[in-house]
Amino acid sequence: MANVIAAPISDPEEIKQRLVEQVTGMVRWTECVTWLVKDGGVTQLVELGSGKVLAGLAKRIVPETPAVSIGTPADVDAFLATLN
Repeated sequence: MANVIAAPISDPEEIKQRLVEQVTGMVRWTECVTWLVKDGGVTQLVELGSGKVLAGLAKRIVPETPAVSIGTPADVDAFLATLN
């Protein structure tokens, strides 16, 4: 997912170009999350790492899609238990 165009890419040359743009360009977070859910088939969003900012933003953008934050090894275990 190239967050400067809010779309997936796979061409190596385009990936190089978009990585450069991502350093200086605006992140299109709302469009990326919307695409993932509406067009990408994502049914649950998971934020890995400390903090809950991205999951919180995702809940506002696509409130119909579950979003969770996983910040500790215990959180990983708890999340994995929900998948079984």
